[in-house]
Amino acid sequence: MKKLTYLTFSLFSIFSFAQEVSKERINTVLATLASDEMKGREIGTQENENAANYIAKLFKENNLEYCTGNSYLVPFNYKGKTVYNVCGVKKGKTDKYLGFSGHFDHIGTSQKEGDNIYNGADDDASGITTLVGISDYFKNEKPEFSMVFIAFNGEEKGMLGSKAISQDKALDKIYNNMTALFNFEMVATESQFGKNALFMTGDEFSDLDELFNKNAVNGLKINPDPYASEQLFYRSDNVSFVKKKIIAHSFSTADMTKATHYHDESDDLHVVDFDNLTQIVNNFGKTLKKLSPKNFNPTYNDKVKFN
Repeated sequence: MKKLTYLTFSLFSIFSFAQEVSKERINTVLATLASDEMKGREIGTQENENAANYIAKLFKENNLEYCTGNSYLVPFNYKGKTVYNVCGVKKGKTDKYLGFSGHFDHIGTSQKEGDNIYNGADDDASGITTLVGISDYFKNEKPEFSMVFIAFNGEEKGMLGSKAISQDKALDKIYNNMTALFNFEMVATESQFGKNALFMTGDEFSDLDELFNKNAVNGLKINPDPYASEQLFYRSDNVSFVKKKIIAHSFSTADMTKATHYHDESDDLHVVDFDNLTQIVNNFGKTLKKLSPKNFNPTYNDKVKFN
């Protein structure tokens, strides 16, 4: 009887805590993408392709299925060169999808003496780390929603990767059943709303934030965009999916009144609040476990412009 009790407790412990994503994992993923060896991950470079292959490796570790074809790498053309987005699928209990995305390219290097690498730790290695963390969280889970994870390339050159993959007909079976896309853009720092909090661009255009916050756990909150006049909703990769009339917003923690590292060589690991990012990833996972097509079906209002 003692053995059975011990076994039951052990199994309970395993299944209760297996989903938690460690700060060490978050640190490893972000530090690898933002390392000097990646030389700023500019599209068209070998380092950019190395980053794509690294993300594909992480998707494989998390047992994601290919979005299309026989690879996580989804090619498109950039100045006559084949470059890649990275895409993986987690099948859930329903055929309704939630999308999670971010961009992995950055702006390379400068001619400056000394530190001349645009590491892009916040912009947007942090976003990729967030979506990888969510896929980590659900590695051994079967959520209500199916999930698609997309790492976009070429955002810094005009959202090239998101434009290309959003128009990929082979993915229409996913897009036609996509309930919403969460695009993570600069989530490495504490927001002006405090820890465990993000803001949503274009919050006035849909009720996604309201529905999410109703189910949010442990104080996680999505706040209104404090920079609405900047039109950020139309300036990140989510807009490629807005044009398809898919509910798609970008989510960020960037305090633009303090973000002196934006598009600067100083955007490296020292700006990252790893405790806060780890908390956000895990609370996102716990909240997503509560979401289903029955309680989460956001809609646009008539304020949004699709072209």
